[in-house]
Amino acid sequence: MTASTANPPPGSTGQTPYRILLDEVGAFVYTTDLSGRYTYANRLVLDLLGPSLQLEDVLGKSFTDFVDIGEHGAELRQSDRSVLDDGQTIAREETNFIHATGEWRTYWSIKKPLRDATGAITGLIGISHDITAKKRLEDAVREQKKLLDTILDNIDALVYMKGADRRFLYANQPAARVFGQPAEHIVGRLDSELMPPAVADRFWAQDQKILASGKRHVSEETFVDAAGRRRHYWSVIVPWTSPEGSPALIGLSTDITELHALKEELERQARADSLTGLANRRHFFERAAAEFARCREHGLPLSLIAIDLDHFKQINDVHGHPIGDLALAHFAACCRKAVRATDLCARTGGEEFCVLLPEVGGDDACATAERIRTLPCDLHTAGLPADLRLTASLGLVGMAPDDHDFDALFRRADRALYAAKAQGRNRTVRLPPVA
Repeated sequence: MTASTANPPPGSTGQTPYRILLDEVGAFVYTTDLSGRYTYANRLVLDLLGPSLQLEDVLGKSFTDFVDIGEHGAELRQSDRSVLDDGQTIAREETNFIHATGEWRTYWSIKKPLRDATGAITGLIGISHDITAKKRLEDAVREQKKLLDTILDNIDALVYMKGADRRFLYANQPAARVFGQPAEHIVGRLDSELMPPAVADRFWAQDQKILASGKRHVSEETFVDAAGRRRHYWSVIVPWTSPEGSPALIGLSTDITELHALKEELERQARADSLTGLANRRHFFERAAAEFARCREHGLPLSLIAIDLDHFKQINDVHGHPIGDLALAHFAACCRKAVRATDLCARTGGEEFCVLLPEVGGDDACATAERIRTLPCDLHTAGLPADLRLTASLGLVGMAPDDHDFDALFRRADRALYAAKAQGRNRTVRLPPVA
């Protein structure tokens, strides 16, 4: 609408047919003189300014006689003066408090100068459209978006939208941090521009299946973030169609890296001996049975060393169980040091150990057994009493044609071990000859 200062009105009404037309255009139409006093107002303006007002009631009066222009008054007056004094055409949003209705209304107004036959400015003409409902809806949508963005940017999950053209339509702040870029730089970019092509292609192959099926997909995913950290996510991906009919995907990925690490640690603990860190008895026998079957199928050698620490009860009785535990841990370190990464060391009992040597036989197996037997002497000084002597008896066997399963191999290794103890301990007995 309009706002200006006050001077006596010139007063004019125009032809009746034109007034009827202007009353039906669905917009607020008005004219003023150079002082901002009404010289015309159509029916919508009159109804807005007050109940039962007629044109004669507003002619010669200013807009501010009916309306509070609020804190933006100076700005509105300056806007009107730019039309009246400088001949500018303006188009802008205006908000007024209407006395007659007791509410604030928002308008989109276009104002142009009125000129006489000589071109001199005699006033202005304004056309205003009430956009209050639209403005309120926009404000509500803006507030809802702000609230939604606040929620999505602060949840502990990656939220994103991706179109069927592989371009991102949305990414929340956690997702942006994973990619190492501001969220506004992610929108519109291809997935292959934000992650290694091979990784992007793998995700895209999955996305295509979801788009084709139209079904929700749930899975665990692994991704290396911008900092090079390997992260694990539990992802829910839902197909979605935009109001325009464009297919897209909405993804929500929750970081389960810590949970994944805990799961792996629990699995490791289930496989490992808590004192020595070697494989425990159950895991050893499971792995050994699988290796036995593999080596048997491919005609490969397989050797097994059964170990018992000599006089270990005396170590516990003389030095105490904490020293005994330390001795066991050091012996486990000896085993790991003496074998390959592909060999399997295990603590199978209190002071009993086993070492499985896949694809090893003959003298190589004997050399490994001797390395294990002699290393404890080099390590026992690390935190152990100076008078402690740590030795072991070892029984060594190789897979034989009549060994039908790993248990048969293990029983023969146990017999070789007892032979070593019977022969005076601190020695390796190979029985029968390793193949």
